[in-house]
Amino acid sequence: MVLLALCQLNPTVGAIDANAALVRDCVRAAAAAGADLAVTPELALTGYPPEDLLYKPHLVQRAWAALEALAPELEAPALVGLPIAEDGVLYNAAAYVRDGRIAAIYRKRHLPNYGVFDEHRWFAAGREPLVIEVPTHTGADVRVGVTICEDVWVEGGPIVDTTALGVDLVVNLSASPWRLGRGGERCDLVARRARESGTWLALCNQVGGQDELVFDGRSVVAAPDGELVAVAEPFNSDLLLVEVGAGAPPLDAAARALVAARVDDAEVERDVWSALVLGLRDYVGKNGFSDVVFGLSGGIDSGLVAALAVDALGAEHVRAVTMPSRHSSAGTLGDAHGQAALLGIEIVELPVQGLVNEFEAALAHQFAGRERDVTEENLQARVRGTLLMALSNKFGQLVLATGNKSEYSVGYATLYGDMNGGFAPLKDVPKTLVFRLARWRNAQAAAVGAGERVPQTVIDRPPTAELRDDQLDSDSLPDYDLLDAVLVALVDGDRSVEETVAMGFERAVVERTAVMLDRAEYKRRQAPPGVRVTSKAFGRDRRVPITNGFDGRSVAIGTGASGDGEGDL
Repeated sequence: MVLLALCQLNPTVGAIDANAALVRDCVRAAAAAGADLAVTPELALTGYPPEDLLYKPHLVQRAWAALEALAPELEAPALVGLPIAEDGVLYNAAAYVRDGRIAAIYRKRHLPNYGVFDEHRWFAAGREPLVIEVPTHTGADVRVGVTICEDVWVEGGPIVDTTALGVDLVVNLSASPWRLGRGGERCDLVARRARESGTWLALCNQVGGQDELVFDGRSVVAAPDGELVAVAEPFNSDLLLVEVGAGAPPLDAAARALVAARVDDAEVERDVWSALVLGLRDYVGKNGFSDVVFGLSGGIDSGLVAALAVDALGAEHVRAVTMPSRHSSAGTLGDAHGQAALLGIEIVELPVQGLVNEFEAALAHQFAGRERDVTEENLQARVRGTLLMALSNKFGQLVLATGNKSEYSVGYATLYGDMNGGFAPLKDVPKTLVFRLARWRNAQAAAVGAGERVPQTVIDRPPTAELRDDQLDSDSLPDYDLLDAVLVALVDGDRSVEETVAMGFERAVVERTAVMLDRAEYKRRQAPPGVRVTSKAFGRDRRVPITNGFDGRSVAIGTGASGDGEGDL
């Protein structure tokens, strides 16, 4: 039997010294608890993914130097993830440190190159399995097979030839990013691989936010029969201590309930909210900010961002700005001030109509004889964006863009206006999910006797950009229930217009949505980063050229990167 410690760490990419300290402190805590072996996440010393930092030889050299300095300080045998260079070839590796020295190296054998992964860009694949001998508190050594992340996802992969060498346990150093449903899928995979191989399997996952990616942790251990015996806390750093091997104690009812609760990601809103909070908090903190600022309009998107920012950072670090124009209603303005009071955040009112009038006056000669259109609407949005950026520059606050995935999908946003910002928390959150999250967060608050986080009047109000009188989103877009369903087919499923129509959607709606989707690519390229939530987020998951003549829709609906603003669709 071995007492295993899974060090579920939240590293910062490139912060090698700080990451080494995380490893040292976690292994020290593991040793104090009597652990026989500590395991870190994949590339723990550099953080994952380091991307093209890996092209900098001094990064790799510093990671190795940090490992050498760390080795004598590790108070228990440990597997530590890092990149290593050998004869000019770079590997994604795990070092086995024992008795103050680097005793063995494992090189990752299966490199993912799909979705958000580009490991073939930097790494070569290893070729050999590794089994290490680990002394235990019982006096007997155990044989532990070592794998890294993708190695365990591949059917018939390294876990097969590793277990064939005769092992008591297989461990997996992982940096498996979260998306909707991924936590449960990963735990199911570990259970299945343990059952297939007939051996104990432990996966230690990274936790934390890294640009668009969020890692949910959920480090997990499965017994040879496939039973999950331990799961680390989702979305938090954790040290998971588990006795594995022959003689390991059976789970009691409380332990089983805890495992089930941590694996369960069926409550979509809870998982998404946790990911958004962690992603926002880490993006702000790891980039050296403490405070955020954003436009609070009295609408659902900015209202949800306000509640999210307070949960992530604390009310004292959140500044809202309401910027009414002559098109703003008393209802939305009142709701903006009301929500700020509910959340206990600072709110500043900066009317924009005078500034908009100045812009229009400056352009009056050029625009003479032309009808008012989306141009004037976009001026309002861009004035607001300019004010937010000025506040950011003066006070050092990070601007949050408040747009959602549905809007970014069809270009219902203004470049250099409401798209201004350093981070867009809702960038991959469809509008229908925005409403669900607002209702869920209010229900969570009510359950503990707290007040609304997003006013019900904001949730109930028909969505509007308020850039012209009596404007509603539904004037320009299909209902969001319909739009989001069509977008799932076109974006997540990469279906053509014909395939989407065959699913039962009205052709006119599908064709129009496809046009808007294609035309908005140039806008999305200039959008701030935001937390990846769905299986096909814009950016890493979906890389479409702006300039292209491909018509994959089976209908002649045109191409081109023209149009700008909420009304020009």
